[in-house]
Amino acid sequence: MTVYLDDLGKNLAQIRKKKFPFDTMAAFATRCEIGLSTYKKMEKGDLSVGMYQYYKASSVLGIESEFDNLFKIEDDWFND
Repeated sequence: MTVYLDDLGKNLAQIRKKKFPFDTMAAFATRCEIGLSTYKKMEKGDLSVGMYQYYKASSVLGIESEFDNLFKIEDDWFND
């Protein structure tokens, strides 16, 4: 499980740097209305951070639709 969280943190850092190249971690945390210590944990993939914090960051990054699709089940002709 920690591998996935590590990847989540790395992906978050990558997209932050791509979308807001001049933001420091502190500036981006402020933009997301998240505390800096919490945001640092997010980029490390810390399990103690709530999903809502990740959602707030995804909204600022403009990728919340990806987040919204996490638990959607696609319609299946065989399992109605």
